[in-house]
Amino acid sequence: MSERIKIIGAANSPYTRKILSVFRYKHIPYSVYWAEVATHLAKLGVEPPRPILLPTILLKNEEGEYIATTDTTPIIRRLENEYPGRNIIPKDPALSFINYLLEDFADEWITKYMFHYRWYFKEDADNAGTILPLSHMVNMPEDVHSQIKSMVAKRQIERLWVVGSNDKTAKLIDLSYRRFLKLMEAHLSVSPFLFGDKPSSADFAIYGQLTQLIGFDPTSRKIAYEISSRSVAWLDVMEDLTGIDPEESNWTSLEDSPLTLKDILKEVGRVYVPALIGNDKAVTEGMDTWETEIDGSTWKQKTFNYQAKCLSWIQQEFNNLDDEDKLRVIKYIDGTGCEILIKG
Repeated sequence: MSERIKIIGAANSPYTRKILSVFRYKHIPYSVYWAEVATHLAKLGVEPPRPILLPTILLKNEEGEYIATTDTTPIIRRLENEYPGRNIIPKDPALSFINYLLEDFADEWITKYMFHYRWYFKEDADNAGTILPLSHMVNMPEDVHSQIKSMVAKRQIERLWVVGSNDKTAKLIDLSYRRFLKLMEAHLSVSPFLFGDKPSSADFAIYGQLTQLIGFDPTSRKIAYEISSRSVAWLDVMEDLTGIDPEESNWTSLEDSPLTLKDILKEVGRVYVPALIGNDKAVTEGMDTWETEIDGSTWKQKTFNYQAKCLSWIQQEFNNLDDEDKLRVIKYIDGTGCEILIKG
């Protein structure tokens, strides 16, 4: 029997939910610990990652030592190599690039929807402030819970500007979320997953964010129920896909994929691409914050080195393609706004 991989996470972490569903689909044995990362790793005698992120997964290095590992995107690529079969990365290199781009969009832009709705609105902030501490310790004494609730809510609300959520961008974020749900509704009416009859890593990334947007936060949940009943139903399906037989399922070809997939890419080009470029420029120029125009509105937020790396990794994925597949990608994304990412 395979050794169970240890995962330290939180029930209300979209990235934890993303990776747990991946493990289930790939039939990888695991044990999940709903615990504070540093404390749990100290008990195991394992050095914590820097920075500490959720989920933290214990994977062995070449010497057989457990290393606390974070960042679900490269973790998934490692799992693909170490646990072949039931793959979630399309074999077609061009389709794989589109998958990578959409996974990044989910991890880095759709998460802005989540953070905005969770902490911008009073009802949602009160809900999150109440529930999140209890997910770590359900029997927490009431007086302690009251203090932690206030502390958590205050800290997160004060961080809204960091991810670009404020009174000026609230409408932009809301409109983008609503458009995304409409796009998912249209796509799921013709395809059970993004790329055909079986799930990709991008499906799992979107699923992870929607576990919170639809499954936890009141305002975004209400919007989803009004706009996309298919996304609501899809969320429950994505929770556990252990029964899917990938041998009886097929990826779509890039060229034969439904127009609804390209429509989703147009939303990526409309909102996420300008954010990637604006952040990258700020990193290059050594600026702590950046400001740009997104969808006709002014967007301002803190500069993140990690998101500059995201842009670099997207470009690296494209540069790794052979000439024929590069031309296929260029032809497919032309007119979506995403072509800017790979020019030059």
